[in-house]
Amino acid sequence: MSPILKKQVNLVNQFGSGPAEAIFDSIHSLMHMYRSMQLRSLRDTGHELTHMEYKVLGFFAKHPGASQSELVAHSGRDKAQLARLMRGLRDKKLLDAQVDESDRRSARLKLTDEGMTVIQGLQELGAEVSTLAVTGMSAEECAQLQALLQRVRTNLESADITEKRLPL
Repeated sequence: MSPILKKQVNLVNQFGSGPAEAIFDSIHSLMHMYRSMQLRSLRDTGHELTHMEYKVLGFFAKHPGASQSELVAHSGRDKAQLARLMRGLRDKKLLDAQVDESDRRSARLKLTDEGMTVIQGLQELGAEVSTLAVTGMSAEECAQLQALLQRVRTNLESADITEKRLPL
C-alpha cells in the first residue's frame, strides 16, 4: 500500500449508529480482514478460493467421508448452492468423491492431498493472523474479550425473535 494513499474502510451496509451496531460492524470488519489475509495467501498458488469454498473444504477436513447431505445439515445452506461449490472444488482437484457402498445414490467426500495441503496452509496462516491480531494484549485482556464475546453469543442464542417482524 502506498504511504500516500490510506487504506479505505468499507462502510457498505453500516446503517446503525448506536454502540450495539458499532460492535457488530467491528466484528464483521475484523472477520472480513482476517479471511482476506488468509485467502490472499492463495493467489500465488493457483488456488484462489471464495469464503464459502474455504468453509466447505474446512468441513470435509474435519469430517472426511461425509456426504453432501451432512454438509447441508451442518451448514444450513441451500443444497443446490453447495452442490455447485463442491463440483467446483472437485474440478479444482481439491475435493474427491467416492460412491457410498451402502447407498449408491450418495457420495462420500474427502479432501485430495492437494486440498489437504491448501486447508492446512490456510489454518496455519489463520493461527499466525490470530496471533498478530492480539499482539500487545495480555492473557487477561484476551480472556476478558473472549468472555464478552461469549456473553454476546449467549444473548443471541437465548433470544426469541420469532415474533419480531419487519414493518413493511
